[in-house]
Amino acid sequence: MSSQPLSVALLWHMHQPFYKDLVTGEYILPWVRLHAVKDYYDMAAVLDRFPGVRVNFNLVPSLLAQIEDYVNNREKVKDAALELTLKEPGDLSLDERVILLQNFFMANWDNMIAPYPRYQDLLLKRGRFVAPAELAKVARRFSAQELMDLQVWFNLTWFGFICKNEDPVIKELIAKGRYFTRDDKQAVIDKQWEVMGRVIPKYRELEERGQIEITTTPFYHPILPLLCDSAAAREALPYVKLPAALFRHPEDAEKQLQLAVESHARIFGRPPQGLWPSEGSVSEQIIPLIARAGFKWCATDEAILERTLQKIEQRARGLSAADLYQPYLVERDGTSVAMVFRNHFISDQIGFVYYRWKVPDAINDFTSHLHNIRISLPEDGRCYLASVILDGENAWEYYRDGGREFFEAFYGRLGSDPLIKTVRVSDYLAQNPPQRKVPQLFAGSWINSNFKIWIGHDEDNQAWAHLSRARLALAGAASGDLATAWQEIYIAEGSDWCWWYGDDHASENDSAFDALFRRHLKNVYNLIGRLPPKELDVPIKKIGVLRPVKEPTYLIQPELDGEVTNYYEWLAAGHYDFTRARGAMHQIETLLYELYYGFSLTELYVRLEVNLYLASDEAKDFSFAVLVGAPAERKAELAFDRQQNRYNFRLYRCSDRQEWELMRSLESFGLGRIIELGLPFSDLGAAPGQKLEFLVVVAKQGQELERWPRGGGITVTVPTESYEEEQWFI
Repeated sequence: MSSQPLSVALLWHMHQPFYKDLVTGEYILPWVRLHAVKDYYDMAAVLDRFPGVRVNFNLVPSLLAQIEDYVNNREKVKDAALELTLKEPGDLSLDERVILLQNFFMANWDNMIAPYPRYQDLLLKRGRFVAPAELAKVARRFSAQELMDLQVWFNLTWFGFICKNEDPVIKELIAKGRYFTRDDKQAVIDKQWEVMGRVIPKYRELEERGQIEITTTPFYHPILPLLCDSAAAREALPYVKLPAALFRHPEDAEKQLQLAVESHARIFGRPPQGLWPSEGSVSEQIIPLIARAGFKWCATDEAILERTLQKIEQRARGLSAADLYQPYLVERDGTSVAMVFRNHFISDQIGFVYYRWKVPDAINDFTSHLHNIRISLPEDGRCYLASVILDGENAWEYYRDGGREFFEAFYGRLGSDPLIKTVRVSDYLAQNPPQRKVPQLFAGSWINSNFKIWIGHDEDNQAWAHLSRARLALAGAASGDLATAWQEIYIAEGSDWCWWYGDDHASENDSAFDALFRRHLKNVYNLIGRLPPKELDVPIKKIGVLRPVKEPTYLIQPELDGEVTNYYEWLAAGHYDFTRARGAMHQIETLLYELYYGFSLTELYVRLEVNLYLASDEAKDFSFAVLVGAPAERKAELAFDRQQNRYNFRLYRCSDRQEWELMRSLESFGLGRIIELGLPFSDLGAAPGQKLEFLVVVAKQGQELERWPRGGGITVTVPTESYEEEQWFI
């Protein structure tokens, strides 16, 4: 056990995609503006209250460029959501009203809408879950005053906890709550610009007084190893399918690093010492580029260290505490860079788990992990470092009160615990230079230590092919606005586009991201006087087939009572988590968020987890149907019958005329905290050993609202008598 305090490096990674079209000057999505007044300011300003705590912030240059653009060019900024906000409600067209109702509830409903009665009332009037085709009818029911209140509330709720609790203008508007005026709306927008103007100066102030270290990322957040050589993806995934023409442009990687250093030095008055490579993505080839750009250290995930040591030692091995909690010197081609590796588990606890916990329990859990790390370290006189690295903006809307209570307790505990010492990474390395060297480095990212999210899927590969062709066209161009065209290429090299391609992530903004990526490439051709290829008019993003979190493993026999009667009744079931497909972007909530499925020898069982109180009158407007077959041949539908004043579960057969004919009523369902359904295989016309495909459709008053899983069905094989023996054997 080490007798020294454990050094802890907190690094918050701040990033948004580049939303601006350089040719039209339009910001397609508003998230830079809204996160700036909420997370980017609060995350820095809250540290004024904890002067003894040291923190590291990674500020992506393309994010800073967008914040500067908003602040310095207010009269010129084109922001589609802002223009919709500023328009007089009475002047909104029907299409604009629909867009308003679609997009101005994009905030965490529990923490950013429900606490404000007027905003919640507007959501309920629109309908928490509403089909797109229904919105035009709904929009006609909104008065000009209600639309005005919605315009104000969407912008008001995105202020951070500091403004909501301390700024007199914002506090007064929140207290007013409704019947907002044109002046109120303008006051909100004026306050947004005021807060955006404070963001960068606040970080500069904190660094100048020695409380934080600011690091950077390659300018437009590209995956550096893939820019250098897209074949780097094969180290982790040897059989990955890559584009026919590999992307090999280390000069672009070098340029993205150079632009980042220049921008950082201009904004903060000094070059950065540390680098967070986009998505923690590293490879041996990028080390000389990082070193030549002047960086002293960089960071990535612990899984990269584990696979690096396995690669060096040519044997399977795990990581000891002494392995993980120290810096390394990574060498390549006569250059070297210090590297630290984040603790994956405790970083993810903050980002994805603790918002569900009571704050004291979360803080106790976090610090107990740090104490356990310290206890596990050898008593050798060395000062070890635990790195906690995660996204700095996306988690806090899931925390009550925007994370205010959590941060006050979190920094308060870290600042007062004598066995924990928060550090700036450069300060730590100056006192504790790396003692271990690694001559090799595994190529991968902080997500599953590979690059699967960004290359290999047909959509990802198509995006890389488009990028390669546009870059080739630009490299051969002799005239036009070449500087802006190259900037468009560097933007298109960013990781954000391929984050949304493929079947890893999805959001309400998928089509906007797809269109913006292709627009950047079209701009390249237009800027050099060439006609963009027609293929860039065709969307890349298709409706992906969502994969289950797990497949069924054994037979189940749940009690269909609408409750999770015991832990084990659905334990062996298959499971889809539809929230996992969303990634980190904001989107309208879905009604169905989890689906479990399994079977006995005689029945197919389906369990639905919904964002509804199922005993409410609102729930009675929705029906839940299991469609079986491809195309659908059977339909088992759970719906409320208002004449009978009860729920009915009925089985239908598709007739030759493609109409649903009632077969019979089923009794095998439970409705409570969850929905549980049972469908006899005999009624579905399925024999043992036969494959069966099904999907779930949610409808509202007879109109389809959601279809899950998107892009395909769920296939099961009707079990035979020997099913469990076969599973045990496997």
